[in-house]
Amino acid sequence: MRSRLPLDEEGDHGQASGGRGSWRQWPGLRQVLSGGGAAAHLLREERGHRGAVEVHLILHEFEQEHVEEGRASLYKSVVSNSSKEMSCYSDFPFPEDYPNYVPNSHFLQYLKMYANQFNLLECIQFKTTVCSVTKRPDFAVSGQWEVVTLHEGKQSSATFDAVMVCTGYLTTPYLPLDSFPGIHTFKGQYFHSRQYKYPDMFKDKRVLVVGMGNSGTDIAVEASHLAKKVFLSTTGGAWVMSRVSDSGNPWDMVFTTRFQNMFRNALPTPIVSWLLARKMNSWFDHVNYGLAPDDRVQLKEPVINDDLPGCIITGKVQIKPSIKEVKENSVLFSNTPKEEPVDIIVFATGYTFAFPFLDESVVKVEGGQASLYKYVFPAHLQKPTLAVIGLIKPFGSMIPTGEVQARWVVQVLKGLHTLPPPSFRIEEVEERKQNKPSGFGLHYCKALQSDYIEYIDELLTYINAKPNLFSLLLTDPRLALAIFFGPCSPYQFRLTGPGKWQGARNTILTQWDRTLKATKTRTVRESPSSFESLFKLISFLAFLVAIFLIFL
Repeated sequence: MRSRLPLDEEGDHGQASGGRGSWRQWPGLRQVLSGGGAAAHLLREERGHRGAVEVHLILHEFEQEHVEEGRASLYKSVVSNSSKEMSCYSDFPFPEDYPNYVPNSHFLQYLKMYANQFNLLECIQFKTTVCSVTKRPDFAVSGQWEVVTLHEGKQSSATFDAVMVCTGYLTTPYLPLDSFPGIHTFKGQYFHSRQYKYPDMFKDKRVLVVGMGNSGTDIAVEASHLAKKVFLSTTGGAWVMSRVSDSGNPWDMVFTTRFQNMFRNALPTPIVSWLLARKMNSWFDHVNYGLAPDDRVQLKEPVINDDLPGCIITGKVQIKPSIKEVKENSVLFSNTPKEEPVDIIVFATGYTFAFPFLDESVVKVEGGQASLYKYVFPAHLQKPTLAVIGLIKPFGSMIPTGEVQARWVVQVLKGLHTLPPPSFRIEEVEERKQNKPSGFGLHYCKALQSDYIEYIDELLTYINAKPNLFSLLLTDPRLALAIFFGPCSPYQFRLTGPGKWQGARNTILTQWDRTLKATKTRTVRESPSSFESLFKLISFLAFLVAIFLIFL
């Protein structure tokens, strides 16, 4: 999808809240954005420049009834794993009457509202394929790119000053059939989870789901309502957590706070891993359910599913080890002599990613990662005019992560932030690839995984948008405490710096009100308790002592 738009000298950022962004003019800037959600933000941010913007943006992926090559795919029942207050654009909250965890239909509506609010639809032409992105012959001087696109059967070429690749990592299914001996003799049906849409196909069937990620567990749970029998096969196990955390609050609003993050990162990794295991097992004992991860030091992305334990305890889903052999109408699992009859196999084995429109000399993918400085800029490019947005797996929401990446890219393109030389960037990438444990905090098992708050804060520092807690403690202590002890919600990223949003402070201070409104749909009178009042007083005094110890 592609469009060109002559841009005004001044951006329309913040009009929803009564403000306007101020941007330095950059005559003649032309920029192509290839991909989805983050591209929308980049387009809006760049409207402050003169020139034209060319966009490859798909806003209707959620409406797909059929799987299309090269595009992400969702099944009908998908619900977000991060809450609305933690996964919105930083200056555009979800409507307060939306549920805390948003169904994909609501999410689509939110994207449409976002696009309409900032007049993005007039700038977008859909159904355009990016065929190739290559350096211009004078790239060493100009940093420009030649982009070939295909729209309605017609191929065209254009030159651009900058390219943003926002295609993500959920479009190319990873299906290692060679790892499953006998699969080609199987007479039943098998497919990758990307092909799954509705559970009707599982009615009265014996179903095996291979892979225990979020998709695999979702499909296993859905299949259990209709299937005769459901097996969920996992090689290494995983922690399973609920969207509902302490006191019924969204898990990420409790877990993702600056205070907790600082506390975790100050502790040795074995202690943090023990505390995490203790927390995960407070819901149910993962060992007794056959789910506990084999490696409990390196953190694998937890599975978020509210129903899996209930399906296991009622016998609707059986957890099995890895597959030893697939036969014509059955499967033999490792360390189990009994063959299990199976009609359908769903391979929820994840995704790989590639950039077929880019030459390997620009971005090379190997070992499940690309050589990108801070997960964004190709480390070796002399001219930082190509950026990759969203190729990271933070322990947090992707939308605010991609948005902050986009804001940083804008500042680099405008010349307001200078990247270190290629030699330094390459060294940083190689060090990250080694994934050496620091000995403190969480240790992630995959290269694309990252500490959400640390990563976001690093990029915010580059664009002078990281909130200064010490300064706020003196000038606005209520806000400072909400930022430090409360959820690290995206609104914090708009308190200062370029793109500052005047509504950020009030939105932070009212985020719990919006969270409760979504669930408290029946008013219940709370009975007063003298003990509870005394406990709150003691807790408040302890809170003041903690503040004193931390900041003084």
